Amino acid sequence: MLMVKRLLPVSVVLCLAACTLLTPKFTRPNVSVVSVEMRSGNLLQQNFAVKLNIQNPNDRALPVSGLHVELNVGGEQIASGVSDRAIVVPAFGESEFDMTIKANMALALLKLANKMDQQSDSIDYDLTGAASIDLPFLRDLPFRQTGSFSLKGIR
Repeated sequence: MLMVKRLLPVSVVLCLAACTLLTPKFTRPNVSVVSVEMRSGNLLQQNFAVKLNIQNPNDRALPVSGLHVELNVGGEQIASGVSDRAIVVPAFGESEFDMTIKANMALALLKLANKMDQQSDSIDYDLTGAASIDLPFLRDLPFRQTGSFSLKGIR
């Protein structure tokens, strides 16, 4: 009985170490916006077709079973979308992914007007989300892209 008590913690540690060896290590994909096209909408909500480029920096294919994104402008969420379309991004390769996002342009225009009143040259944006990965022991790979939109041509 004493031997079992001593071997139990060691066997648990060995099992956990084996699980970490089996869990695939993936680097976050690089996601960037290729194009945005308005499909439909009204004053309060618009639907945009967004084409995203997904770059896979990993040494094995990345089976993406879905994607969700949020677009924040000036600290406020103005658009979001989800897609359950499956694609496979090849190892060290890239694929384009089309999805629809819903935006609240009234809120975005208020943020732009506020920034323009402050004589700002740009407004910050933040694109965040996650790619759902169809592999054992791996669920989502989050991503984030930040930048700024120039307001110089809008004035």
